[in-house]
Amino acid sequence: MDLDLVLVRAFVTVVDQAHFGRAAEALSVSQQAVSKRVARLEAQLGARLLTRDASGVTLTAAGRRFLGPARMALAAGDLATAAARREERPLRIDVWGHLFAPMRTVQQALQHAPGLDVELGPGRDLPAVISALSRGEIDAGFGRVHPAGVPDGDLAHRLVRLEPVDAILGPGHPLAGRDELRPADLRGSTLVFPAAASRLDFLVRFADQFGIPDRSEGPNLGFAHFIDRVCAGPRSFSLLPADVPLPAGTAIRTVPLVDPTPLYAWSLSWRRDDHHPRLPELAEAFAAAGRASRWLEYRPSADWLPDPDRAQARSLSSERTGFPPPGKPFRPPAQQPGR
Repeated sequence: MDLDLVLVRAFVTVVDQAHFGRAAEALSVSQQAVSKRVARLEAQLGARLLTRDASGVTLTAAGRRFLGPARMALAAGDLATAAARREERPLRIDVWGHLFAPMRTVQQALQHAPGLDVELGPGRDLPAVISALSRGEIDAGFGRVHPAGVPDGDLAHRLVRLEPVDAILGPGHPLAGRDELRPADLRGSTLVFPAAASRLDFLVRFADQFGIPDRSEGPNLGFAHFIDRVCAGPRSFSLLPADVPLPAGTAIRTVPLVDPTPLYAWSLSWRRDDHHPRLPELAEAFAAAGRASRWLEYRPSADWLPDPDRAQARSLSSERTGFPPPGKPFRPPAQQPGR
């Protein structure tokens, strides 16, 4: 049978909206039309895809199996239409980890691809970006991929930058006058989390590794509020990538960390079956920026990374590209000497 993408789009929209009425609004048709389209699709497939009850819409087993390929079919249809019209939609990239200013790195990478048309959007966190990738709403994500953050299968990721991390301390902290600090020097201080610890794997692993039991969590109310919390505690500190700009006039002190230097791992994520023709160009832009600014240097004897990041960092090199052709997995190249 030949799938009618109008029917498929109605089904996927109902799943995404979890409601026939909201799906109808999103598609600018009546709720009755959406119901008829889904019913017709189910009749053509010979399988029930959705069930409706008082709590909303639920996928059947057949619906769960059908959903992933259905999203891929819609994405392929959109690309085919654009190709026939000689149109090319922009690459859609979501970034997350906003307190660590991910746009700095994206902007530097895009300078190496001045003709690349991109749409940048905010992602709430890694799970939200993975969800958007899976639905075909975006082509790539940029941020930190924590352990087991990207499931095996359709999604892949690669490290593109290892950024040194500084300690930030309030002016009253007894270590604020130091020119540099070792992570072990921060034992006895309180690590301030800019959000819930469950969403900040890097900070949790740092505290566990260097024996820092005192931790202060709080709601993410923005960068200025986070800085104020660090300044308010007489022994409070936190971590920020070294190039993150601080608010003008702040009293916060930044002190480099050494012996070892923590590195924050930034990654580019994508869907293996995304066939946007400019996706390899995006990866090459990150690779070119990495070569120019030495983003991928790693000294195992002097730098610290969480265990899952360390295995990937050891296999990095300044290869010219490394982004796979559509449908092919990325395989890290052989290790080359670091800095």
